[in-house]
Order: sequence, then C-alpha cells, then structure tokens
Amino acid sequence: MANTIKPSSIPIIIFNGENYDFWSTKMKTYFTFQDLWDTINERFSTPKDTPSLTVAQKKELKENKQKNSKVLFILQQVVTDTIFLRIMGATTAKEAWTTLQEEYKGSEKVRAVKLQTLWRNFELLNTKEFGTVTDYYSKIK
Repeated sequence: MANTIKPSSIPIIIFNGENYDFWSTKMKTYFTFQDLWDTINERFSTPKDTPSLTVAQKKELKENKQKNSKVLFILQQVVTDTIFLRIMGATTAKEAWTTLQEEYKGSEKVRAVKLQTLWRNFELLNTKEFGTVTDYYSKIK
C-alpha cells in the first residue's frame, strides 16, 4: 500500500526573519498543495450587499471566507512572535502575505540597492590589501 501524506503531518518551517525567499517558496508550495494559493493571489472582500446574493454566491462567499481565515491562521502560526506583531492587524491573508513580502523581500528598488551594495563590497574585498580573492586564498593557505 502506498504511503499517503496527511497535510497536518507536514512540518512547516517557522519564519524568523531570515531566508525569506526559501521560506516563501516553501509556503507557496504548501498553499498550492492545499489549494489555497489563490486566496493569497486574489484580494478577498465581502460585498456590501450580501442579502441580495444568490444561494450559490452566498455559498462561494462562505467558502472564500473560510479559505481566507485558514490561510491567515496558518501564516500567523508559522512566524515568530516578533514577526507576528507585524501582521497581527491584517484581516486578509493577502494583506499579511504582502506585509511580509514588502518587509523581508523588499521592492524591486530595495533589492537593486542591496545587490549593488553586495557587489560593491565584493569588489572592495577583491582589491583590498591582497589584490584578489585568489591572492588572499593563496596567502592564507
């Protein structure tokens, strides 16, 4: 008999502020596996005129509310208490996800500046005192 995977038995990494890209990729895969990723991808909102909805629309709204609550709950559980403080005011899963993404991944501009800084530090390492990394390595060998 083949082994089956129970979603509740899959260990989820607790995000502590480091390695956001790895954590977010794992979470995206988990949410996709659980058929919940669309909850983060789409903005969830409750229509103002809910009494006029059809039975099918009310059922869909209820399902969307449940999915949103489930994803928001999971996101709140898989972060440290310090990081939870940043998302505790979020009322939708998308809002919590976006908050984490903006803070830990940064915008394109922020990532470009970080990359330039890292590149500059690398160049400085290459030219400082020993010339190149190869020269440095051969001297400490």
